[in-house]
Amino acid sequence: MKSSIHPKYYPESSVKCVCGNTFKVGSTKSNLEIEICSNCHPFYTGHEKVLDTRGRVERFKKRLEKKQTLVSKKGLKKKK
Repeated sequence: MKSSIHPKYYPESSVKCVCGNTFKVGSTKSNLEIEICSNCHPFYTGHEKVLDTRGRVERFKKRLEKKQTLVSKKGLKKKK
């Protein structure tokens, strides 16, 4: 391994998130600033945000609801 071509490795590099969370990792940079971490990511926190553009979520929910009612009505007719 050539010694002059590899970047310096910092085993205790500090990472700072926008939410204020800080932690240490190994990196080739001494300080890192990130936008999202495990403390503020919706997947890990359970606070999912649904961005609704032009009512698409409501339309999808209406279609799904309509489909489920049709399936349940067909099931009732077959039982009779």
